[in-house]
This record gives sequence, structure tokens and C-alpha cells, in this order.
Amino acid sequence: MGRTGRGDVLRLGPVTENPQSPEQPAKRADQYDRGYDYTTYWDGRDYENAAEQAAIRDLLGAEHFSKAADIGGGFGRLCLLLREYADQVTLTDPSQTQLDASVDVLKGTDITARRMQADALEFGEGELDLVTMVRVMHHIPEPTKEFAEIARVLAHHGVAIIEVANFGHAMNRLRAMANREKLPTTPVPVNVDTSRADGEEPISFVNHNIATVVGQLADAGLVLERKLSVSNLRSQKLKAHVPGAVLLALEKALQRPLAPLDFGPSMFLKLRKS
Repeated sequence: MGRTGRGDVLRLGPVTENPQSPEQPAKRADQYDRGYDYTTYWDGRDYENAAEQAAIRDLLGAEHFSKAADIGGGFGRLCLLLREYADQVTLTDPSQTQLDASVDVLKGTDITARRMQADALEFGEGELDLVTMVRVMHHIPEPTKEFAEIARVLAHHGVAIIEVANFGHAMNRLRAMANREKLPTTPVPVNVDTSRADGEEPISFVNHNIATVVGQLADAGLVLERKLSVSNLRSQKLKAHVPGAVLLALEKALQRPLAPLDFGPSMFLKLRKS
């Protein structure tokens, strides 16, 4: 199937907030509305951004889709890429700050932005045939509701690409072996934002066991088709001493062969709705 090329003229649709659903989402997910400019996080992270885009391109291959949504997509970092693979793309995020930042990023395109949470998606059943959720799982210790929502909005045989922060990456496995410990099967807190002294709910950060997540996805009706190991060379020393083009070429060459080992700190899962 064909693709929409980069040369196409795209127009940014309005940023809209969805009407409240009858049942309010149980989880608080707008913690980035705290004066934090997430766009600055990507300063100096060209390698990580390129590695993730390379993974998505590899996983999608020559497939083309009608309607896609990037769940928790922040300021729209990946939406222009998704527009190459889908006729319609919607950016969703629970943070108004993120959506405000997306206006400049998506200016001149037809990509729309809507405020919603991953556990309460304002799409109809089977409305989408491609869903991506990247750099979101590290904020979700218990993703059952999110996976159920993704499965609900996906069409039959629809595709989901979900990135998972991997606790069982190579360095952690080596440490576990040295200490004769087993890797945990439940999410592991790695950092908690404790900077708020005003009673605001902290932002949680967790890493996951990939086998556990794959099982949770299967329970939701999302079957693993392929996976890639991503950001395998994430190192400040490497980025400082190895040319970016060389680092990215090595990364692309390693993503497939290292995937069965769950080697990298970030695993990209391609799933299909059964």
C-alpha cells in the first residue's frame, strides 16, 4: 500500500478539549501542566529521537492506514512521521501545556490535537487502525485500563506500537546475575518527582518487565507481532565521542538482532488486535 510523502501540504486542525465522559478517569495524568517545558527535554537527544523514529519506520514497513492516533504524544514529536503512514492523524495528550506547544510543531498540517487521557480515549469502538503510545508507559505502573482502551478503539487487525521502559535491559540483567537475584515481574519505581510541596500528586516513573507487559497486552486482545530493542547505545560518553551518523547507523543495525534479548532500555512492541 502507498504512503503519503513528506512533500504533501498538511494543515493543523484546532486543538480541542473533549467533552467530559460520564465516568471521570480514575487516574490523574496532567502532571506536566506544572510550568515544565518538555520540548527542552529533547535538547541534546537527537540520537534518542532518531532511534525511536527508525524503530517506528521499521515496524510499520510498507503498511498504510486510514486513521491513526498518537496517545500521550506530548507536543507532537512523532506525529509528522505518523502522517506519512496514515491519512488522518490525531495527537492526544492529557496536558494542555503539551498541546499548546504542539501548535507550533504541527503548524501548517492537517493533524488535529485533542486533550484526553489514555485510560479514557474519546474515540469510538474500532475507529482507529493505528495507535502509537511512546514514552508513556514509564508513567503507568498499572496499564490494564490503557490497554483495554487501545484495544477498544482499534479496528479488527488494527496495529498498535507501544514503547515500554525496560527494567530487564542488559545492565540490569548483569547486575541481577552477579547478585544471584531474579528480575522482578512487577513494575519497578525508578524515580519520583518530589519537587512539589503544595500537595500536588507526584509524577511517577517506573520500568516494566517486558514479558509481563506482553501478557497484559494479550489479555486485552493485542497480540505481539514484532519487537525492537531501541536506544541500545544510549550513553553520554558515546554521544560525545562518536559521530551522530555513525551512532545512528549502529543503532539501526542492532535494533532487530538485540530484540530477542530485550537488550535495550526501551522496547518497541508492534501488536495487532486479534
